[in-house]
Amino acid sequence: MNRDPDHGPNGDGPTGTAAGTTAGTGTGTHPHEDHPHALHPHEESLADWEESVEATIEETVVDERADVRRQPLAVWVTAAAAVFAFMGIGLVDPILPAIATNLDATSSQVSLLFTSYFLVTAVMMLVTGAISSRIGAKKTLLLGLAVIVIFAALSGLSPSVSQLVGFRAGWGVGNSLFVATSLAVIVAVASGGRAVAIIVYEAALGLGMAVGPLVGALLGGIHWRAPFFGVGVLMFVAFVVLLVKLPTIPKPDKPTSVIDPLRALTHPGLFGVSLSALFYNFGFFTILAFTPFILGFGPYGIGAVFFGWGVALALFSVVVAPIIQNRLGTVNTTLVTLVGLIVLLVLLAVFHDTRPVVIVLVVISGALLGVNNTMYTEMAMSVSDAPQPVASAGYNFVRWLGGAIAPFVATSLGEAAGPVLPYSTAAVVVFIAGVVMVGARNAVEVHEPDHV
Repeated sequence: MNRDPDHGPNGDGPTGTAAGTTAGTGTGTHPHEDHPHALHPHEESLADWEESVEATIEETVVDERADVRRQPLAVWVTAAAAVFAFMGIGLVDPILPAIATNLDATSSQVSLLFTSYFLVTAVMMLVTGAISSRIGAKKTLLLGLAVIVIFAALSGLSPSVSQLVGFRAGWGVGNSLFVATSLAVIVAVASGGRAVAIIVYEAALGLGMAVGPLVGALLGGIHWRAPFFGVGVLMFVAFVVLLVKLPTIPKPDKPTSVIDPLRALTHPGLFGVSLSALFYNFGFFTILAFTPFILGFGPYGIGAVFFGWGVALALFSVVVAPIIQNRLGTVNTTLVTLVGLIVLLVLLAVFHDTRPVVIVLVVISGALLGVNNTMYTEMAMSVSDAPQPVASAGYNFVRWLGGAIAPFVATSLGEAAGPVLPYSTAAVVVFIAGVVMVGARNAVEVHEPDHV
């Protein structure tokens, strides 16, 4: 869109009255002498253009919200199941201290529940596309849910932290099969385009992240094993609903190879976005995995804090992110949010021993993470010409490595040197995410529609 103030929005010259036209007395004096507060034609043009921009932004947001609501049943069924799947990420947050106490484990040992889960999830992303393209998306989703049900139940029965870590790794296998395929399914069948589909997906992610700690707290208050069985039941319900309600989705004409996601990552834009997301996720999971150990709360308190965090994440990923993106563009929105996250991590390092401040900062972090989750997903799905399932697999392979590394590193640093070092380290790593994002800017913006 032409932003020259001397031109209208369409670049076709001033929209005000023609220069030289007299006003008032008709004596040839300056057209605004009789009206000292009247706008110059160029100022009128600029004002009209600004009003047009505001109207376009409002119309865009309204259209996106309407498109989100008008979705096929398959989208809502898959999204509902995704909510249950993403609950598994934050489910263990409220019970981390209880697990450490009951299984006589250190905080770094318990953090391996995240590490094993996300490491397996990351590696499995390379093969989910190959599986899905051969047996079909619906069967892949059902297989993933079945694996989660089995390993969630086994996690609840674990007699030691080492077995629990191993069963969480098996849970990660099911999670990878479901998560990667669910995004591809939603993008494939949603109405309103890829951007709307991603909003639906991120809404499911955010809602799952919010509900996970709440369920973990409510059931964890009964017994630390109860959340695992609870999620197993919910995933079984999701399995039945998908089995009955999700239509069969046609397989792609050409099966996906295991190396296709790695080949897709040779694209500079996709690799840059994915690498930046890896460093960004280090900050994300430092907050998620380390903070429960410094709050000093039981399951209910930790669950309440991270429920607020998850609600902020969900609202900002769905409602606020598109508005900011329309104003600033995707890359600028990402960079501004990364700066905000760096500042927040520094504040957590400084005020780690002031509980009310930590609680507020954790909830605010949910808002920042919600915005950037949406930005990174959109960039990954549009920055290259790779098929969306392949691009998604490559991107998730790289970014989930950040989720695998951060929990163990953060808790180990916390055990060795106290809470300042984990948050300070995360701030530096998120800064690196911003540097990488700046390097990938050109590749991303080539594929980005002009924002209003």
